[in-house]
Amino acid sequence: MIQIFHKVNVDWLGKRRIFLVGSVILLLAGLGSAMVRQLVPGGTEAFNLGVDFKGGTVVTVKFNQPVSDQQIRAALVQHSIGESVVQPTDKPNEVLIKVPQQGEAAPGEVEARAQVDKGRDLVVKALETFGPEGKNGQPANWAYEILQTEAVGPVAGRQLRNQAIAVTLLALVGMLLYIGFRFEWTYGAAAVITVFHDVLVTLGFFSFFQWEISLTVIAALLTLVGFSVNDTIVTFDRVRENLRLRRRDTLYNITNEAINQTLSRTVITGGLVFLSVLAMVLFGGEVLWGFSIALFIGIITGTYSTIAIASPIMVWWQQRVEAAKLRTPSSPKSGGTAEKRGAPTRTRSPKTSGGVTGEPQGAVRS
Repeated sequence: MIQIFHKVNVDWLGKRRIFLVGSVILLLAGLGSAMVRQLVPGGTEAFNLGVDFKGGTVVTVKFNQPVSDQQIRAALVQHSIGESVVQPTDKPNEVLIKVPQQGEAAPGEVEARAQVDKGRDLVVKALETFGPEGKNGQPANWAYEILQTEAVGPVAGRQLRNQAIAVTLLALVGMLLYIGFRFEWTYGAAAVITVFHDVLVTLGFFSFFQWEISLTVIAALLTLVGFSVNDTIVTFDRVRENLRLRRRDTLYNITNEAINQTLSRTVITGGLVFLSVLAMVLFGGEVLWGFSIALFIGIITGTYSTIAIASPIMVWWQQRVEAAKLRTPSSPKSGGTAEKRGAPTRTRSPKTSGGVTGEPQGAVRS
């Protein structure tokens, strides 16, 4: 493995309180933004959900001459339709334009039709910048033609939102089961908590800045889940290897050494992905911006949490589990607890042949 850091000896766990305070501040800022926006009368929604989640109007448009997606979006933004989606079809000069739902959800068919008409009228006003509307080839200088107008109702939006949440939770449960089987359940719990941390911090930025959340953003969050867990497992695997080699060392020291040993790999992997995502943020355009900015924040947060969140939680939790085992009385045939027999109170890491989890002075006790 390529090493860009040699003989690193940083006490990462000793700085755990600084890292945790920073994470708590970010999480509380995101939570506060969501609650204030949701609870304050006249405020906006906690998250700026896109057309796929809120519902809206889908207008199928055919242009007389080729028009780029960027030109269409610029015209929509100019007429205050910023939260729109422009999607080309397989037919030449034909696009789908999705605009958000206008007003509250309408209960009746007549009211729903009125909402669709409002969305269509907004699109028509924006498209008038390209020229007059045509129908059946008239007038001769027609610029565009409305082929079809449909509604994407809020019921479909709720279904998409529920499916996105369900997929994310199922992915986390699967990861917890795998890591618990491969390592220990405390390792799996620490990894899942870290994933929640990364996703919630990213969503906090979206709530604070009111960036639109679309299905592409959900795809980015699922990608982030995989990236974060993969990085954490690499560190945990090195911890397990070191526990087998150094049976009498403390879990605190072994984990610190594992983080330092995998630091080059973490930085190289995260750095290359970061540069790729940065290129998408800068040059990907409006279509990829939501996806790329979610990954941009998530890559930074995921790399940070692998070092600053997952390992301290794992060490703290594992030490508490081992301490609880020591306090549990043994069977009568064994002659009482280890303390009563005067036996040493070292605890060994589970699923390994060694690895003392006792702490040195100044180790994790919080």
